[in-house]
Amino acid sequence: MSRSPEPPRPRRPLHTLPATVLALAGLAAGLTACGGGADAPPGKTEVVASIYPVAWLAEQVGGDDVFVRTLTEPGTEPHDLELTARKAADITKADFAVYIGGVQPAVDDAVRRHAADKSLDAVSVVKTLPAQTGEEDHGHEGEDHGHEDEEADHDPHIWLDPARMATVATALGDRLADADPAHASGYRKRAGSTAAALAELDRTYRDGLKTCERREIITAHGAFGYLADRYELKQIPIAGVDPGDEPSPRRLADLARRVSATGATTVFTETLVSPKVAESLARAAGVRTAVLDPIEGIEDGSSDDYLTIMQRNLRTLRPALECT
Repeated sequence: MSRSPEPPRPRRPLHTLPATVLALAGLAAGLTACGGGADAPPGKTEVVASIYPVAWLAEQVGGDDVFVRTLTEPGTEPHDLELTARKAADITKADFAVYIGGVQPAVDDAVRRHAADKSLDAVSVVKTLPAQTGEEDHGHEGEDHGHEDEEADHDPHIWLDPARMATVATALGDRLADADPAHASGYRKRAGSTAAALAELDRTYRDGLKTCERREIITAHGAFGYLADRYELKQIPIAGVDPGDEPSPRRLADLARRVSATGATTVFTETLVSPKVAESLARAAGVRTAVLDPIEGIEDGSSDDYLTIMQRNLRTLRPALECT
């Protein structure tokens, strides 16, 4: 079954991203996070990034002073990453590594073994939320917990909260400045600009989701807990934080009842993984589907970046939640 078309763009100009955010998106379009193979140009700090969201941050904060190598290729679901010998070597020889602990355990382990003194785990600088399993839903979105208490079962999808991303941008600027003192002022300046753009994105989301008829989002997997927590929504995931987890028949039956009970109009599918389960739930509940991108990676050949996808996600959410 084909996916339903993306909801139309709301006409209200209030919820268009500010010019400075769009300018930063334009800058990102000119930068490419490189996969393995090419050598870093002389004089550039080589940064290895585990997945797209932190590769995007490394490009913004690093600018022309860095060469970014991304372990997860475009079009690859990051939970499925196989850490080959070449990729492990990329981590070892890089000047700096940035990753998101909990998404790819093999990467976490490799960094701890070979790059512990030259790396940043993004979840270590923000407050984390507990992971939703997909089988249980006790309203955890409103509870913040320190990362140190949730190391084994935290939700790693911190990048879907622009405010947390801004915190990571600042921390990354400081760490790159320490790793490459000759360009420290540039790293910190670009980190400040990136954090400011993410703060504007946060305000745009707050305005766009302030007044909505519905607050529940039925998602393909539990990737949107931080977005829900930030903007007072309620995530109801089909699968847990790993999209490969298969929901039980009991879970699907319960979800169909909840869709009807909440009055939800939409079940959200996503990129990079099959929409079949979400589409089946939507058919059973008599509602439509729409794509809500968890930004775990970029589709091969896409010209989008983090900011443009976040903007599109907002345009998708507003009509689904009947926001005014």
